[in-house]
Amino acid sequence: MTDQRPRVLAIANQKGGVGKTTTAINLGTALAAIDERVLIVDLDPQGNASTGLGIDHKSRKRSTYDVLTGQATFAATAMETAVPRLHIAPSTLDLSGLELEIANERDRAYRLRNALASLTRPARNATGKIVGDGYSYALVDCPPSLNLLTINAMAAADAILVPLQCEFFALEGLSQLLKTVEQVKTNLNPGLTIHGVVLTMYDVRNNLSDQVVADVRQFLGDKVYDTIIPRNVRVSEAPSYGKPVLLYDFKCVGSQAYLKLASEIVQRERALAAA
Repeated sequence: MTDQRPRVLAIANQKGGVGKTTTAINLGTALAAIDERVLIVDLDPQGNASTGLGIDHKSRKRSTYDVLTGQATFAATAMETAVPRLHIAPSTLDLSGLELEIANERDRAYRLRNALASLTRPARNATGKIVGDGYSYALVDCPPSLNLLTINAMAAADAILVPLQCEFFALEGLSQLLKTVEQVKTNLNPGLTIHGVVLTMYDVRNNLSDQVVADVRQFLGDKVYDTIIPRNVRVSEAPSYGKPVLLYDFKCVGSQAYLKLASEIVQRERALAAA
C-alpha cells in the first residue's frame, strides 16, 4: 500500500447499543498501546466517544461539525487524550443539523473524505518505530443510523469494522448494513471493503451467545474476527470516569480482549499490505 493517508476504518452498525463507541475508544487505545498513532473521529452528535475519553464539553472549541462544514481542519480540531499517541476530533450537538445544511451540496457525501485527505501517516525508523507526526489509523465512530453522516464515513473509509452484539437479533439488520455498504461501494467508494465483524458483549453463562457466535461465523466466515469481546462490568464502568477500559483496569478481561483485537487488526493490515 503506497497511500500516504492513514488507514481509515469506519466503525458502523445502524443498531444502537452494540458497542460501536466502546469499540472505537478501546480499539483506538489498544492500537496506541502497540505503538500506532491513532485519530478517533467522533461522528455521532451525542459525542459519547469524546466524553468517554475525558473530553469536557466546554473544551470542544472545534468539532467534527466545523471540519465537515469546512470551517476547520482535522489538524486544528484534533485534541490530545490521556492516552499517548491517541487523539480525538470531538463531536458536538451541532452535528445533528449537518444533514439539512448540506443536503443540496454536490459534495455532501465526500465532506469527510476531503477533510481526511490532508492527513498523512507518520514516518518510521529502521526498527519500525514511529518517529514523526501524523496518524497510522483514523477510526470513525458512526451514529446508530444509516444517515448522511454514516454515508460520509463509508465514502471516506478504506474498510468497515462492524460491532455485532451476541444477542438474538444480532443478524437482523446486518443484511441492511451490508446492502448499504454495497450501494456505497457501487456509487461512491469502489475500494470499500468489510474489514471484519467483531462480536461484542459475549456472555459465557448464556448458551444463546454461543449460538449467535456459531450463526455469525457460518454466515460471514473469515470476515468475523477470532477475538470476541466479553460482557465485562469494567468495560461498562470506564466511560463514566472518562477513561478507556485499558486505563481504568488494564488487567480485566475486556482490556485484554481489545488488545487482542488490535493485534488481530494489525495482522490483517500487514497481510493486505503484503498482498
